[in-house]
Amino acid sequence: MSLLPAGTKAPEFTLSLAPEQKISLADYRGRNTVLVFYPADWSPVCGDQLAVYNQLRPMFRDHGAQIVAISVDSVWCHAAFARDRKIHFPLLADFEPKGAVAKAYGAYRHQDGFAERALLVIDPAGTIRWSYLSPLGVNPGADGILDALESLKAKV
Repeated sequence: MSLLPAGTKAPEFTLSLAPEQKISLADYRGRNTVLVFYPADWSPVCGDQLAVYNQLRPMFRDHGAQIVAISVDSVWCHAAFARDRKIHFPLLADFEPKGAVAKAYGAYRHQDGFAERALLVIDPAGTIRWSYLSPLGVNPGADGILDALESLKAKV
């Protein structure tokens, strides 16, 4: 399976942010959503990648976008990682059934048991407008995301 392409309706999901708190894609309806799948908390490339997005939150906000990141790590792992790295956007646990949301988006590495490094921009109606699968060891940065958000802004 490959990463879902632009023009595809984004699969709905509900995942845990904390033991007693869940977030659904539907919670972001009406706004642009940047969906980030990443392999694991505490990996050097993931830490750098998420730090870039954390710094760029004001730019994403200026484009009417919310960022949400997903990996197969647990809520406890996410909480420790977010606290340590001062991440100020949701890190959602695609923990059990393991990788179910990543699989629905075509962003799961079956051979390794974790998510690919994948980026998607979802419009306010819930349609994927841009998707990108990055090589695992490469921080994809934010240029593609910002270009996709700019093109959405231009269509309004």
